[in-house]
Amino acid sequence: MVGDMEASKIRKLSGGVNQSGVRAHNERLLLSLIQRHGGMSGVELARRMGLSPPAVSTILRKLETDGLLRRGAPVRGKVGKPSIPMELNPEGVFSFGLKIGRRSADLLLLDFVGQVHARRHATYDYPLPETVFGFLRTGLDDLLADMSAASRARLCGLGIGAPFELWKWNDLVGAPAEKFRSWKNVDFDQEVAKFSDLPVFMVNDSTSACRAEHLYGRGKEFRDYAYFFVGSFIGGGIVMNHTVFEGNQGNAGALGSMRATGPLGESRQLIDVASIHVLESRIVEAGINPDVLWNQPQDWSALSRYVEPWIGQISQELAKASLSVCSVLDFEAILIDGAFPAEIRDELVERVRRYIVNQDTRGLISPRIEAGSVGTNAREIGAASSPVFRQFLLDTNAGLAAM
Repeated sequence: MVGDMEASKIRKLSGGVNQSGVRAHNERLLLSLIQRHGGMSGVELARRMGLSPPAVSTILRKLETDGLLRRGAPVRGKVGKPSIPMELNPEGVFSFGLKIGRRSADLLLLDFVGQVHARRHATYDYPLPETVFGFLRTGLDDLLADMSAASRARLCGLGIGAPFELWKWNDLVGAPAEKFRSWKNVDFDQEVAKFSDLPVFMVNDSTSACRAEHLYGRGKEFRDYAYFFVGSFIGGGIVMNHTVFEGNQGNAGALGSMRATGPLGESRQLIDVASIHVLESRIVEAGINPDVLWNQPQDWSALSRYVEPWIGQISQELAKASLSVCSVLDFEAILIDGAFPAEIRDELVERVRRYIVNQDTRGLISPRIEAGSVGTNAREIGAASSPVFRQFLLDTNAGLAAM
């Protein structure tokens, strides 16, 4: 019973304790509360954490001295002295994030509050190891050269977002099977150690997108939700009790593997019928260079003849998938985002809402269908947040696994 109560407290980002032996926990808890709710006074933090004001003041002084927190603007209008909220210092921590995608790789530098300071982008025919690690090495050199010595001293790691079992992609992208299967034996820590001493944090690319939405987007609005990210291949993530749940092997929320039905009634997976590669294939068949889908800034307006039926198809599939995941967990909402222009995302969300109305919902409570807000860069932003999350915020996944 005690273990259950403590787990509940952790999931709610509350329940700090006063023993000196768990000081790191209280620091993470305090930083997590400020990250989620914004700047707060010591009195408010003490109330939320269940600690005495002097105990919280001690933690705040240490975190401010360490450069992780800074004083916000005084809040006036109440009786007595103005309240001074403490907030995250954007320059307190920096991290790198790498996304390995089907068509491209993206590397960026993220600060403590989720702002992107610099990025590098590379395209390729296939994401083979030598290509990806060559890009990463060059990209890190470039980004580090542009950073001040003070900022470099605050780097906490490199997060890498990659698809689950990347080596199995060869049947989808047509890469030479032997070269592509080499991913299976790649040790990411060892490869990065050849040119960098940064600690490496691996995460599923769709889970990383979900974490980006949870930390910096609309995920703060909901307690329990499922998240779909429509990229070259669709993926997803799940959030329960304000926590991105990673699962036993880091593959929870593998929503792209949900069952779907093909045009001839054959059994398919959602990844086969609700991904951008379906649209890409149709464009290639029409003799159009598919690079137009990925050019930045994105503009799909000239492709409406192909995009409209594609939206119609995947919105139906997402409506069915949304209800399917709600039959397992009673999600409050379904968030949808992807590697496409914002207007495409908004139209897709609206279509899914309309299709759900006509679905058989017996025994189910229909979830809210909402648009994500982080957008195309969600996977690399989420990857970059992994070192920060693991080292400075309350890692409820690790906490629960240890119980």
